[in-house]
Amino acid sequence: MVQVVELRASYRYVKEHPWVVQAMTGFLSAYFMEKPEFRVQQHFAELESGMHVWVCDIPPNMKVRSLLKRLQADLPPCRYTQTDTDPSARPQYVIDCPETEPPSS
Repeated sequence: MVQVVELRASYRYVKEHPWVVQAMTGFLSAYFMEKPEFRVQQHFAELESGMHVWVCDIPPNMKVRSLLKRLQADLPPCRYTQTDTDPSARPQYVIDCPETEPPSS
């Protein structure tokens, strides 16, 4: 059974690196060429949060974390987290700026 997930780029990350929206869209299109059972249903900018969201069909034999690690290699430094959602909601993975270490005194 296909799993539907959301890949999200945070407002802060997109603001720091505006080209990542095109980079992620291109990467996901290329990933479809490599794995035809993978699909992007839609891409939109969420007005409330400022995030860019890609709704993707993930085939049962594919690991989302593997996709994220490959995507991470093509982007400026970032971290991804899975947000806590209602079990009936689709999983969400947010790509954001890496946490900065507080200056040591």
